Amino acid sequence: MSTTTPLDIQATFAGHLGHLTAEQEEIFNKFKDNLSKANLYQPPRDTGHASHDDASLLRFLRARSWQPAAAQKKFQDAENWRLKYNVNNLYSTFDSEEFESSKRFYPRWTGRRDKRKKGLPLYVYRLASLDPVEKELHATPPERRYQRIIVLYELMTRFGFALCTALPHSSSPTPISSTTSIIDLEGVSFASMWRLRNHLQEASRLATANYPETLGTIAVINSPSFFPTVWGWIKGWFDEGTRNKIHVLGKEPGPKLLEIINSEDLPKPYGGTLDWKFEDEPKLDVAAQELIGEMPKGPVIFKDGKVEKPPVDAEQTTQH
Repeated sequence: MSTTTPLDIQATFAGHLGHLTAEQEEIFNKFKDNLSKANLYQPPRDTGHASHDDASLLRFLRARSWQPAAAQKKFQDAENWRLKYNVNNLYSTFDSEEFESSKRFYPRWTGRRDKRKKGLPLYVYRLASLDPVEKELHATPPERRYQRIIVLYELMTRFGFALCTALPHSSSPTPISSTTSIIDLEGVSFASMWRLRNHLQEASRLATANYPETLGTIAVINSPSFFPTVWGWIKGWFDEGTRNKIHVLGKEPGPKLLEIINSEDLPKPYGGTLDWKFEDEPKLDVAAQELIGEMPKGPVIFKDGKVEKPPVDAEQTTQH
């Protein structure tokens, strides 16, 4: 956890597609070749489409410090996890009404993007907003709760990242593959944090294991006096790289947040001018509205410049 490191520690795209060193290019090619030989990856030579996009594969390499063998192990574990939970079909067939309702319990996309991170989707998680729905959350069977987390991560990677990649951003054509997040702890009691600890841990561990390197800069704001105790619980949920992306900004985060987010894209409670709160639907910017109109409902993907329903038994262009 950082309180002094500049908020834009991830301001460059080192290690991302289009920004690889010669050594990283060599490692990446070896990684893909190894995956292909292990039948974990299909190059585009036969179908015209690779089984997995390069941006997703690179996340596994960055998560394992460019060690191909370790990255392959992590990738294979994630593939096995996807088969175990039938992730593609789970996403394709998930009930739209329940899908939309599930967003109340997890970080939500504002519909806007940051500036210094070159167009990453801006997410907000206001934990006090879970108080009115906490009983419903805990009444949900654990298996179904886990499935809800999965489909919302699939929405982020298969729709959110793809859409933000297609929208104008200063680092284009580098694909967008991570988020900028605000974690708002205003009004959260110690008792509430204790009750939510398993809920938060479940989502964090799922992301770290199966959607690596999707968490970019994380700003914790309005932290209560007991936060150091809470940090003692949660720091073990993340690897060191992710922990270094977490910044505690305190009670008046506006000046720092405005360094990486334009005022018109930063919600009013956090020092910007955007009329948006956690309970609201994404408020798309003009560029996104021109491209897709309004935010679609239910499980969707963004492909070839348009919103689509995910196919059942999808095998190609899988993203993690």
